[in-house]
Amino acid sequence: MFLDLDGGGGVKPGLVYGATDEFGYNVAEDGVHVHDFQATLLHLLGVDHERLTYFYQGRRFRLTDVHGRVVRPLLA
Repeated sequence: MFLDLDGGGGVKPGLVYGATDEFGYNVAEDGVHVHDFQATLLHLLGVDHERLTYFYQGRRFRLTDVHGRVVRPLLA
């Protein structure tokens, strides 16, 4: 995932994180999984993504599943 962020809200200003191939199709370096992206956004909103759960069919689920981690290099 290629992220071009403006800053504010705890994000480093002018940061470009990750890179793609020359066609913009494949991740070349520093890929961010969608669960990691969601965990980082929830962290910036002040929500602990590991405690945010919902109950479905008798089981508790997390929005970030079991794979989400906060991407610290994005944070100011």
